[in-house]
Formats: sequence, C-alpha cells, structure tokens
Amino acid sequence: MALKVLSALDSAKTRFYHFKAIIVAGMGLFTDSYDLFCITPILKLLRQIYYKDSKLPNLVTAAILTTALLGTVFGQLIFGHLGDRMGRRHVYGLALILMVLSSLASGFSICTEKTCVLLSLGFFRFLLGLGVGGDYPLSATIMSEFANKKTRGAFIAAVFSMQGFGILAGAAVTMVVCKVFDEASGNATPEHTPKGADVAWRLILMIGAIPAALTFYWRMMMPETARYTALVEQNLDQAIKDMEKVLEVPIGEIREDSSPPPFNPTPYPLFSRQFFRRHGRDLLSCSLSWFLVDIVFYSSNLFQSKIYYKYIYNNEKKVNAYEEALRISELQAIVAVCSTIPGYFFTVYFIDKIGRKKIQKLGFFCMAMVYFSIGIPYYFHWSKHTNIGFMVLYCLTFFFANFGPNTTTFIVPAELFPARFRSTCHGISGAIGKLGAIIGSVAVLWLAPDHTKSEDDTENENERIRMTATLVFLGGVCIVGMLVTQIFMRETMGRSLEENENSDDEEINSASNDVISVFRGF
Repeated sequence: MALKVLSALDSAKTRFYHFKAIIVAGMGLFTDSYDLFCITPILKLLRQIYYKDSKLPNLVTAAILTTALLGTVFGQLIFGHLGDRMGRRHVYGLALILMVLSSLASGFSICTEKTCVLLSLGFFRFLLGLGVGGDYPLSATIMSEFANKKTRGAFIAAVFSMQGFGILAGAAVTMVVCKVFDEASGNATPEHTPKGADVAWRLILMIGAIPAALTFYWRMMMPETARYTALVEQNLDQAIKDMEKVLEVPIGEIREDSSPPPFNPTPYPLFSRQFFRRHGRDLLSCSLSWFLVDIVFYSSNLFQSKIYYKYIYNNEKKVNAYEEALRISELQAIVAVCSTIPGYFFTVYFIDKIGRKKIQKLGFFCMAMVYFSIGIPYYFHWSKHTNIGFMVLYCLTFFFANFGPNTTTFIVPAELFPARFRSTCHGISGAIGKLGAIIGSVAVLWLAPDHTKSEDDTENENERIRMTATLVFLGGVCIVGMLVTQIFMRETMGRSLEENENSDDEEINSASNDVISVFRGF
C-alpha cells in the first residue's frame, strides 16, 4: 500500500512551487546548452585569431568539441551515483558550482599563446562537462519525484525545454558581443583580426555562468524529495515535514495513521541478476535510444555551419572573424525559434496526452524521412539549389528531435527505476547517450565536407558525395532508433513512479531475460 505522502504527491494540484522547481532545475540545462552550442561560432573566432588564413585542424576541433562531452559522460556517472548515495539535494548544488566556476574559467583560459589557450580551454571545458553531466540525472530525478503522475511528463519536459532557450541565449549573446566588438574595432577585415576578438570569445563563454549562478540560492533551499527521504533514507517523518510545506496541506492529511514497519522496497543490489531481470530491458531501451538520438542531435547542432555554408558566406570570398561568428549565430537563433523551441513546447503539451513511446517513435520516423528527403537527392539537386526549401526541411529535423526522442530520452529514465537506483540509472543512460554525441560529432567532422572556395570540380563532387553520405547516415540512425523504441520501450504515462517500478513482472521478464547476457558481458 502506498504511503500517504507519496499518494498526496501523485495527486497534488499544480502549485507555484512546481513552476519554481522548473526554473531552478532548468537553469542547469540552460547553461548546459548555452555552453555546449555556442562553441560552434567560437571555433570560427579561434580559427581567425590563432590560425589566420589556415583552417582549424580537425584534431583541434574534435578535441575542443569532445572534451566537454567527455566530461559530461563522467559527470552523469559520478553525480548520478552520488545522487542515490548522498541524496539529490546534497550534490545538486555541487554540480551547479562546478558549472559556474568552469564557465568562468573557460573564459580566462590562462595566457594568450595558441597552444596554452587551447589546452587550458579544453581542460576547463572538461570540468564544465562534469558539472553539466551531474545536472542531467539530478534535475530529471528531482522533478519526477516532486511532480504528480498526471502532469509529470510535462513538468520534466518543461525543465528540459530550457535547453532550447539556452541555445537561443547563446546565439543572441554571441551576436551582440560580435556586433559590439566589430563596430568598436573599426578595422576588422578578412585579412586582419583585431586583438579584441581574443576578448570577445572569452566574454561569450563567461556570460553563460550568470543564469546558473542566479539560481544557486533557490537550489540550496529546495528540500530533499519525499521519495528519497521516505524510501531510501526511510525517514518518513522528515519526508512528511518537507512535503507539508511543498504541498501546502495540513500535516494530518499526509501523516500515516500508524507507523509503517521498516521496509526495503528494493532488496536486490544494483547490477545484480535480479536487477537485470526486472530492469535490464528498461536500461537497455533508455541507453540505446539516448545513444542513437544524440548521434543525430549533437552532430546536427554542432555542424550547422557546414549545412548552411552558402547562407553564411553569401557568395563572398571571406568575411571577418566577427561577421562569420555572427552569421552562424543568426542561423542558430533562427533554427531555435522556428523549430527547436516549438518542438519542446509540443512535447510539453502532448507528452501526457499521447504518451512517451508514441512521441519517440514519431520523432525518430519523421527525422529519418526528412534526412532521407534532403540526403538522397543532395548530390544532384540540393547541392546546387540550397534554397529556403532545404532550410525548412533541415529545421524540421530539430523540431521532431525535440518533439520526439531528444526530450523523451531525458524523461523516461527518471520514471522507470526504483528510488534508490533512479539517479544512477538516469546517469548511465545519459552517459551512454553522450558517447553517441561524441561519436556523432567526430564522425560528422570527418564525413561532412569542409567547404572551401575552390573551383575545382573534382573537389566539389567529392564534397557532394560526403554530404549525401552524412545525411543518409543520420537518417539510418533514426530508423534504428525507431525500431529500438518499438521493441524495447515501455509506456510510463499516467502511472506513479512506484507503479512503473513494480509493473507486471511477466511483461518485464519476457524481454529482460534476453538482455541479461548482454549486460553481464560488460
């Protein structure tokens, strides 16, 4: 029989506290997307500052892009585990502090000599990734454990939607900073990059620390979740006191009529045979879906400048450093406003109406169709007619990523697993997802063409082949994601976290036994 305090949470009306929790939890994801995606225009500034007329080496680009993602992998694993061992609230502030300090440190990045700057930037971005990675499982778990079961999906999706605003804010800040520095310098040309550009990219990175820092006080004032306090710490009295303030109800309504006996809701340890029998299918589904969508989502976001090359340069041979970064940011802002953010909003509205599984399948399928529709004819059509139709189709991939698997893969791991493993399992799923992001980013860096202004027809034909292969590859990944969703994913809509955890054993076991050997092989 469910504890009264948990039943009260599941049936609670939406209150101001829920909206405050969305903002406080979402600011971490805001900072995450701001820092991870503003690096694309910053790479253009770094090229013109430190490499002059030569291109930024692929190895350097890959290192700067992947250090933050690699840090995110470790952050999700470490902070996810600590969230279950020490409590969500206790490590939540630590992740935020790490994000804020490393964002500021990335801007300072010691010295001004090329090698020193790039090494220090990579190091501090790794630390930033640790903080960002820690924020993923903690934000999702905290929101899922505070929300009621009817609107839980919408609340978690609203937290995740702050990523879209972070991308938009990063683009807006980059545009403003580049415009101000460009006009202030008065002598920026394609052949000459003013010294102020070395300050501009640092300022862009450091501004990203401000929103997260502003929420530190409220994050520290959040009570521990009732589910962690009652089910993991087994301190029911404290859980009742905390939730009395949150739910704004008389304590008598959530206090048990008699003291319940001590219990261990999950007597089996993590990664035991029983754990894999009960939750192996879910962990495989969450991890593999997240891995596949991140291959597509991060590669597409980080390399928009390759897709929109003709719009960025507009038939000009070269543009100055500020103008190049500004135009890339303009396109990022357009994509965010027209497709990324609306995709999040659609998910918030529909997630508790049509369910997680249908949205995830729909998203993967539509993304695949769009990638095929621009990838297959790219060689003979789109490469010569990269017009508004191409851009609309490409924007649709971001809409269906966010009204689809990019959001649902963040939500579902916070709903399926027992309280004592919830943060850890979310961290594992997310860490495997970020490995997909690393693979996707590096693969597209080498697969997608590095456009030049050469008139050599052979080189141009090679570029068309490589872009076609890249787009078709991403479409194929989406088809695999749709199949994984259909075969392995379970629906969690409209059920309490405890009901999801203890769902019909026969349903779980039918597929879980098939994957025990897969997990035990690691």
